[in-house]
Amino acid sequence: MTQCNKREFNLQSGTTLRCKGWRQEALLRLLENVLAVGEDPDNLVVYAALGRAARDWPAHDAMVKALLNLEEDQTLIVQSGKPIGVLQTHAQAPIVIMANCNMVGQWAKAENFYELEKKNLICWGGLTAGDWQYIGSQGVIQGTYEIFSRIAERHFDNDLRGRFILTAGLGGMGGAQPLAGRMANAAILTVEINEESISKRLKNGFLEKRADNLDDALAMIRDAQARREPISVGLLGNASDVYPEILARGIVPDIVTDQTSAHDLVYGYIPAGYSLDEVRELRKTDIEQLMNASRSSIVRHVTAMLGFKDKGAVVFDNGNLIRTHAKQGGVERAFEIPVFTEAFLRPLFARAIGPFRWIALTNDAEDIRKIDDFLLKRFADNFIVANWVRLARQYVPFEGLPARIAWLGHGERTELALEVNRMVRDGELTGPIAFTRDHLDAGAMAHPNIMTENMRDGSDAIADWPLLNAMINCSSSADLVAIHSGGGGYSGYMTSAGVTVVADGSEAADQRLRLSMTNDTASGVLRYADAGYEEALDEVEKKAIQRIKTA
Repeated sequence: MTQCNKREFNLQSGTTLRCKGWRQEALLRLLENVLAVGEDPDNLVVYAALGRAARDWPAHDAMVKALLNLEEDQTLIVQSGKPIGVLQTHAQAPIVIMANCNMVGQWAKAENFYELEKKNLICWGGLTAGDWQYIGSQGVIQGTYEIFSRIAERHFDNDLRGRFILTAGLGGMGGAQPLAGRMANAAILTVEINEESISKRLKNGFLEKRADNLDDALAMIRDAQARREPISVGLLGNASDVYPEILARGIVPDIVTDQTSAHDLVYGYIPAGYSLDEVRELRKTDIEQLMNASRSSIVRHVTAMLGFKDKGAVVFDNGNLIRTHAKQGGVERAFEIPVFTEAFLRPLFARAIGPFRWIALTNDAEDIRKIDDFLLKRFADNFIVANWVRLARQYVPFEGLPARIAWLGHGERTELALEVNRMVRDGELTGPIAFTRDHLDAGAMAHPNIMTENMRDGSDAIADWPLLNAMINCSSSADLVAIHSGGGGYSGYMTSAGVTVVADGSEAADQRLRLSMTNDTASGVLRYADAGYEEALDEVEKKAIQRIKTA
């Protein structure tokens, strides 16, 4: 659906309220923020080709008007990016509840999604786009960095200096990869077909160098490897051409992955042999031809990844469904490539340690730095948190409203949120802070090809857990609660839940933060405990989470 509505995407600063309270104002500022840092804001697209902040511009404008007029004891209802009503609730109820892109089981297919989208009846909210929680590529950088760090620990004696990472994709998600690889001290080459995406990552400091041909790119990588110095290089090209060529030359990177928009064969992935203009035209005239061409390219792409794996590279799926499409295209071995969650992060998720984040609503970066100082002091013995905060301060630029992310777990999130609320109350910060997290969190996602692949008890496809998580957060007085399912190529593959809570310094916020932060992570621990993971069972015991045993 083409919108192309040219607008200015300015961010509000300071403490002047346009809404009737900080809870409403916070959500309005977060909506503005995801568009300010989005990949295609003129079309309301935040990331991942189709992840929208609102269904269309009239819906967006109606949501803004509703937030401006919303009372403290009312709740705005949003259906697939379109506001449908304001209901009388109570002051402890969520300010916004939303359900984005949820289709009935047998109908949850890409072709049905595209038809519904053409009729303007549905839009995909991505994970953090449609519920206004995206904080730019920073939100992905730490997760990517943690994956590289776990690989370093397991395979390379905890040291990626002199190691070569090959990947692809420099969009709203993939754009985090070059900086994460450099922060992990590796030499990382990222292939990208869209010249504009390369330029954007160079401009915002996420990417160091650009190469227009493979020889130059590999020369830069080899030089950095020889000097054991980190480097990030962006190569203009198509991954399904470049990966097989590197393999044919007998070059075996140490680590291989991919973060192109392979989840969407129409609006995401660009097949080899097609220009961007040709792809845009096929989206209008022949979706079937485009899907087939994309799937054929993915077959070559993944076949090369398997070739690297056979030659000893550490190869993993970064959560973009590329293996799924390759398998549909005839690559029987596609799922010999492990997904990153199961391979490297599941022990953390089993303890509900995951991508937690907070945003300075007054647009004052000093507020984030003060919270950093608290984290470095309070969690000095938590290597993941302290190491990341130091690295982020040094390397990660703010995009849009200043924000930070850190992998905190059960109890830790609650402690930080309550301390920040006190800092707001006591005037140590310039204004309120919004707390949220990625949907890819312990109790918040069911995706059998990403988050819940090969669960120990076989519960991969059970979507009860994110639905329960959303209901728990509504019961815990969170400010915004969302239930999302997949759109485009993700249709039928996932269900997830999102939550946002505002620390405005009030006693009421203390209660909302304490209940929401604690119960959100508790539901994640219980999900993994129910599946039989020792780490989760240990967390239940240590943190005195009340778990009911039935057998």
